[in-house]
Amino acid sequence: MSYVVTATASDRTRTGLALPAPRGPLSAGLLTALTRPAGAAPDAREVAAADPYGEDAQLAPYVFYELHYRGFAGVGEDREWDPALLPLRRAVEDRFLNALRADVPVGRSADEAFGELLVESTDHSGSVAYHLEHHGELWQLREYAALRSLYHLKEADPHAWVIPRLRGRAKAGMVTVEYDEFGAGRAERVHAELFADLMTDLGLETGYGHYLDAAPADALATVNMMTLFGLRRALRGALVGHFACVEVTSSPGSRRLAAAMRRREAGPAAERFYVEHVEADAVHEQIVRREVIGGLLANEPRLEADVAFGADATVFLENRLGARLLDAWRTGRSALRTT
Repeated sequence: MSYVVTATASDRTRTGLALPAPRGPLSAGLLTALTRPAGAAPDAREVAAADPYGEDAQLAPYVFYELHYRGFAGVGEDREWDPALLPLRRAVEDRFLNALRADVPVGRSADEAFGELLVESTDHSGSVAYHLEHHGELWQLREYAALRSLYHLKEADPHAWVIPRLRGRAKAGMVTVEYDEFGAGRAERVHAELFADLMTDLGLETGYGHYLDAAPADALATVNMMTLFGLRRALRGALVGHFACVEVTSSPGSRRLAAAMRRREAGPAAERFYVEHVEADAVHEQIVRREVIGGLLANEPRLEADVAFGADATVFLENRLGARLLDAWRTGRSALRTT
C-alpha cells in the first residue's frame, strides 16, 4: 500500500486552496453557495438529519472554518462573515457541539480530567503512536502525516484566538507557549514549517490543505473542534482544556513517533519534527498546567468544567480517529478516503 506523490518547490507558497468535493447534501449546498454571489444560502434543514460525526456534517464546518484561515480560490474574502450563511453555520456548529457534550463526561474537575492523562497507559492496543513505533510501515507513516497535515500546517493558529480572551498568568503562559510554536522569532523554526520539512522527507505534497479530500471525517473533526473552541469566546475554557491536553500528551507520543521515523529511515527532518516536540512540550506541559489553567481558573473558577470538557472532548475525538486508523492498517488497508 502506498500513497506516492511528488512534492514541488511551490507547494508551500501556493495560496487559494481549491474547494473540496462535496460529501453529501449539506456540504454540497454550502459549496454551491460559496461559488455564487453573496446572499445565496443553502437550506439548513439537512443539518438535523446528518450524523454529527459523519463525512457530510464534518466537511461543512471545515469549509466554513477555512474561510477564517487562508480561504479558497474563487471565494471572496467577504464570505467569511456572510450573514446569509451564518444560520447554517450556527446549526452545523451546534449539532457538533451538542453531540460532543452528549458523548463526553460532564461536570468533571480539571484534576480528574488531567489526572488520567499524566500516566501513560500500559494498554497500547489503541495507541497509534505505539503501533507506528513498533509495527508501522512507511506507507502508514505517510498516511498519518498526510492526515495530520490538516492541522500541523496551521499549527498553533486556532489556539491563538484565545489569547485576547485571557488575562494575567493565563495570557502570559499562553503567549510563552505560542511563541515557541511559532518558531521563537525564527521563520525556519515555525512548527508548521518543520512539519512541511517532515512531509518532504516522506515524499508528500507540502501544499496547505492538499490532503483535505483524502481526510476522513474523524480527521476533520479533530481540527474542527479546536477551531470551534477558538472562535467562540464562550468556549475559551474548553480551548484551554484542549490545548493543555495536547501539550500533556504530546511528549510521550512524539517520542514514539520519532522512534518510528528513525526505524523506517524516513529522513532527518521527519525525525526532527517529533524530537522537537519531545523537548519543547515537556516544558510546555508545566507552563500550561500551572500558568494557563491555573491562571484561568484563578480568574474564572466557574470555567473548570469547561476546561475538563475540552480535554475530554480531545481524547474522545482522538480515540475515534485512532480506531479508524488502526482498524484499516491492521488489515492492510489505507485509512485515506482516496489513494
